[in-house]
Amino acid sequence: MSDRIFGLKISPLTAPQVAALVVDQPPPAPDLGLIVTPNIQHVSVLNGNAAFRLAYDRAAVIVCDGFPVHYYAKLRGCPSPGRVTGCDIAIDIMHRPSFPERHRFFFVVDNEAAAAGIRRWATERGITDRVAAVVPEFGFDKDPARSRALVAAIRDHGTTILFMGLGAPKSEIFVDTHRAELPACWALCVGQAVKMALGLTPTPPAVIKALNLEWLWRMILEPRRLIVRYVVSAIGFAGAILRDLNQGKTS
Repeated sequence: MSDRIFGLKISPLTAPQVAALVVDQPPPAPDLGLIVTPNIQHVSVLNGNAAFRLAYDRAAVIVCDGFPVHYYAKLRGCPSPGRVTGCDIAIDIMHRPSFPERHRFFFVVDNEAAAAGIRRWATERGITDRVAAVVPEFGFDKDPARSRALVAAIRDHGTTILFMGLGAPKSEIFVDTHRAELPACWALCVGQAVKMALGLTPTPPAVIKALNLEWLWRMILEPRRLIVRYVVSAIGFAGAILRDLNQGKTS
């Protein structure tokens, strides 16, 4: 039995338990608590991206989002409770009718439609004064001045729950690179999950989820963007498994 795959410690928490941790408990003091949800793309990138790898190594919670990652974790004896998707976590948190007064939310998203949806969500729950949504300029993460400005905005807001919806590895690297400057908050790197929680992106039917075919559903919705990515990720994931198995034999 092991709690590690690809050198990563897999959490035994379910999606509702992760959501409860975020809402009810403070992050690991005095640091922020980074939450990551690896799929095959993430795993395939880890080996060749040092900054992304460091972010994962320092994450507070790692759960298996992609079904191949979960099944491999199960094969290796990890205490993975099943697939725990970023979407499930985001929905569990954002669909709650109320939150403790101490919470202040900050969303970093990739378009104005998502930002507008977040503002509507905040209005419906009567927490507009506690919610901020920002769409950073393209390339902000390569510009130190713009990165510092975003960090300052997150810090000055008094953020306790940070949703990074820019996709991997950009979200994870930004949070980890600036962890010393960011407030002590929970930082959830959940890709497009916020849009799904808001109903801005179609969610797959129950039968698609039951068959673990969300990847096919997303590919049908965005074939030009995702077909090549999925092929490259699948090849990279297979290579990561071979390296991990080989490491297990020699350790």
